[in-house]
Amino acid sequence: MRLKNKIAIVTGAGGGFGEGVAKLFAAEGAKVAVVDIREAEAQRVASEIGAAAIAIKADVGDAGDVQRVVDETRAKFGAPHILVNNAGVTHKNRPIMEVDEATFDHMFRVNVKSIFNFVRSTAPVMRDNGGGVILNVGSTAGIRPRPGLTWYNATKGAVNLASKSLAVELAPWKIRVNAICPVIGETGLLEAFMGMPDTPENRAKFLATIPLGRMSRPSDIANAALYLASDEAEFITGVELPVDGGRTV
Repeated sequence: MRLKNKIAIVTGAGGGFGEGVAKLFAAEGAKVAVVDIREAEAQRVASEIGAAAIAIKADVGDAGDVQRVVDETRAKFGAPHILVNNAGVTHKNRPIMEVDEATFDHMFRVNVKSIFNFVRSTAPVMRDNGGGVILNVGSTAGIRPRPGLTWYNATKGAVNLASKSLAVELAPWKIRVNAICPVIGETGLLEAFMGMPDTPENRAKFLATIPLGRMSRPSDIANAALYLASDEAEFITGVELPVDGGRTV
């Protein structure tokens, strides 16, 4: 087991990429805090994992909630070794002038401020425990953006760059930081990213931009996260890893 005796916090783990990561980490020996603002979904995933998981409802944009996640994880399992900042939201694909201020603020709160909150609450605990791993789920949108998603693209550009800077600053604390950058995926956010109904014809337009000919899946992101979180990647930090079927080439 590649994560035996490890303790992980995974945000946005009530579905999609986060659910895939949480379940694979548990299968590889980790104890996992399944964090999601949707309490019922967090509980569902945790119950499907079993005794190696706990469900925690939290608003990742709220510093108090984030500190509670860390405290509850420590109380149940111990100090976290791995943090996966996966929680994210988008706006519907549309022209920039049609995205209102409330939507803009919400995206930066969930996609970017959440990482600020979790680093402040988790990094000192990892430092005092001998180090750790932080994985931030960025996006190919922060590398090769699609039109119609400008403000979402901006949040993911921030995630990608912050991950590199954090890698340098946290290296003396033996904390590795990397970004995983999925291409458009088969998740609950798909129609919002597309800005149109999820039909075979509309999917074909997006698939045409991905050389390997399909969208990303939770298993793709989970496998990348497993490698980067494992000791096999002990000398890898500050990387933007596209999991994109060649989209960013």
